[in-house]
Amino acid sequence: MKVVLMAGGKGSRIAKLFPDIPKPLIPIQGTPVLEREIISLRDQGFTDIILTVGYMRQKIQEYFGNGEKWGVNIEYFVEEKPLGNAGALFFLDLKEDFLLLNADAVFDVDFNRMVAFHRQHGGLVTLFTHPNSHPYDSGIIIAQNAGKVEKWLTKEDRRPVFYKNRVNAGLHVISPKALKLSGIRLEEIKNGKMVDLDRQILKPLCSSGTMYCYDSPEYVKDMGTRERFHQVEEDFEKGIVQAKNLNNKQKAVFLDRDGTINKYVGFLRKVEEFELIEGVAEAVKEINRSGYLAVIVTNQPVIARGEITFSELENIHNKMETLLGMQGAYVDAIYFCPHHPHFGYDGEVKELKIECECRKPKPGMLLKAAKDLNIDLSSSYMVGDSENDIKAGKAAGSKSVLLNTKREFYGQDICVANLKEFVDQYLR
Repeated sequence: MKVVLMAGGKGSRIAKLFPDIPKPLIPIQGTPVLEREIISLRDQGFTDIILTVGYMRQKIQEYFGNGEKWGVNIEYFVEEKPLGNAGALFFLDLKEDFLLLNADAVFDVDFNRMVAFHRQHGGLVTLFTHPNSHPYDSGIIIAQNAGKVEKWLTKEDRRPVFYKNRVNAGLHVISPKALKLSGIRLEEIKNGKMVDLDRQILKPLCSSGTMYCYDSPEYVKDMGTRERFHQVEEDFEKGIVQAKNLNNKQKAVFLDRDGTINKYVGFLRKVEEFELIEGVAEAVKEINRSGYLAVIVTNQPVIARGEITFSELENIHNKMETLLGMQGAYVDAIYFCPHHPHFGYDGEVKELKIECECRKPKPGMLLKAAKDLNIDLSSSYMVGDSENDIKAGKAAGSKSVLLNTKREFYGQDICVANLKEFVDQYLR
């Protein structure tokens, strides 16, 4: 599969730190960011690379040449005049699906996993999407559970009150058919038409059933500001960037929801009842910084009992993600069990009234997350406020953490008063 790396941007914000080199050549621990990306792609078997270049292109071409030094084949498309961030694609001989990556971002991603997802779903486009620490000023993707993209909201667009922290990261698998569907002709571009990838090619595919989002917790970060650049440097120094590639075993903090993330109110049935526990957002932010994944695993028998719907539960979880995001925190994944084994409730959903393998104290949700995200359960923690949380963690082979000011003992490995205390003592 060909890889097109867009490396023509000026990077005007970060240029103040590096005025004499293009953004893709900015060094991190002595190695240009684009070189790190090319090496990562090569190691995954992607060796046929096209660089689209413009600003300070000579420096990029001189540094990488034909790519032989790195064991890849590099071709160049030179933008003599600005074409927009997607105009160059119409000049390339792209006959099969290709990876389109933004070289301005720092990433370390298992692209074979993403390509497999793309082929399995058979869409024209797959977007790499992930949660980030500032969803309120990022483009948000709204999708069905199957991953089909329904809406694409820019930071300027009006968005729902509560939304899932699902951000487009600028990494794509694209079929050439998507370019043809845009209706844009090469002659128009040669005559000066600028082409915007998101607005003119991708966003029109929303609700068409042909564009999917690939959710992943892997490392992708724009280093366009001084603060973000220094954060990337720190993350490389700690080994977080490489470690979060899903080809590597992950560590996770599994988090119960009610009484751990939000204030316990019994069976939570209304979005208005959801309220974060004080200090939780800062604690989750520290989990994000630590390199551990933050994964919610929660029993929700209220669905089987007919007391809320799946969409109402989704709105509650969207509120959780929105409130966390406003404070710079995020969860990497949410797993919930909708089942309940006991009959006798008005409006109950009979097909969900079963003995399942996912309802805690059984470890099914943890095992599913471990399979999906390549998690090493023995290096992970299960954090919750009940005996069932402890039993689920133990059954999965994870370390168990009880949040309980009374210090009750259910066989847990660790007992602390709240999530913040756990993070402060064990993850910092």
